[in-house]
Amino acid sequence: MRISRIETFSVAPRWQFLRMETDDGLVGWGEPIVEGSADVVAAAVDSLSEVLIGADPTRIEDLWQTMTRGGFYRGGPERSSAISGIDQALWDMRGKALGVPVYDLLGGPVRDRIRAYVWIGGDDPAEVAEHAAIRAAEGYSAVKMNASGRMRHLESRVAVQGVVERVEAATAAMGGGDVAIDAHGRWTPDVARTMVRALEHNVAPLFLEEPLVPELAHRLRDLCAGTSVAIATGERLYSRWDFREALEAGIALAQPDVSHAGGISEMRRIAALAELHGVGLAPHCPLGPIALAACIQVDIASPNAVLQESSLGVHYNDGADLLDYLVDAAPLTVRDGWFERPTRPGLGIDIDEAAVRKAAGAAVWRSPLWRHEDGSHAEW
Repeated sequence: MRISRIETFSVAPRWQFLRMETDDGLVGWGEPIVEGSADVVAAAVDSLSEVLIGADPTRIEDLWQTMTRGGFYRGGPERSSAISGIDQALWDMRGKALGVPVYDLLGGPVRDRIRAYVWIGGDDPAEVAEHAAIRAAEGYSAVKMNASGRMRHLESRVAVQGVVERVEAATAAMGGGDVAIDAHGRWTPDVARTMVRALEHNVAPLFLEEPLVPELAHRLRDLCAGTSVAIATGERLYSRWDFREALEAGIALAQPDVSHAGGISEMRRIAALAELHGVGLAPHCPLGPIALAACIQVDIASPNAVLQESSLGVHYNDGADLLDYLVDAAPLTVRDGWFERPTRPGLGIDIDEAAVRKAAGAAVWRSPLWRHEDGSHAEW
């Protein structure tokens, strides 16, 4: 059995799928994507295909090492994301060939389900209470919202209080459920310090995600030590080495993205490294069904997995939603706020290939560009 064909498909709303096929007709799917740079990732997949075509797909670890270490220049989001999608497809094929879910190949299940959460609000949050109430009615016990829109280097008392009030409103609407907040790296260290003090004195968020951009990871230790708010980060960290500083800083939750951080192979290692530091696993996943299915496989096999993000109904999903490219939505359907342990082989889902091919060629989504009132760049 040898890899004979690799294809990528850019599809709505902002996803990219990968189809890998062997010479005996076995097919695996992955999701190689950097939101805003799908075309660059597709080019990286094409480049990596030179070492994949003709290779034995059962040698997953050897192929991972070859792809990550075979070049003199390594890493980066686009290359890591290309490898991530390829790795997902390799695990999908291996599970299908053996007739078992991927988690069985990772040591077997340690749980029967994983708690789910979804987004409410938009990039600049508004009407979060209304959206939270809708999600609570759907059975979710946890949601996540953007804490704020663009933020200046120093912020006013009014802006800080606005964040607190929005979180309070969403929490009340959840009726006993939890609200997590995402700073999206929009805060400076000074703003982050002010915000966590206000949050811990007024509300109790489930966690605070990415209060600082990855470049300021060296400031995380002081932030974690100075607050009782659980700090989470990791969507822009692409390997276990990238996670080391954040884990040692005292974060509560590691949030690797299976489509950015080396796929199932590396996410599993990041989970184990997080466990060494007493840190929970909460995979980042605002993406499509293949990435979510891959995350759930790791969740089911990881002792420290805490909860799982899903993009169902997120404000980015224009033109397609999470379940639209599946033959059967059941494996990724949330029941009473939980994803049940999948039982089908491979990643546990069946992709509607006809629907993917029909949708292929969608325009590449680009990240918004924000500016402050003085015309300078603002973190999105």
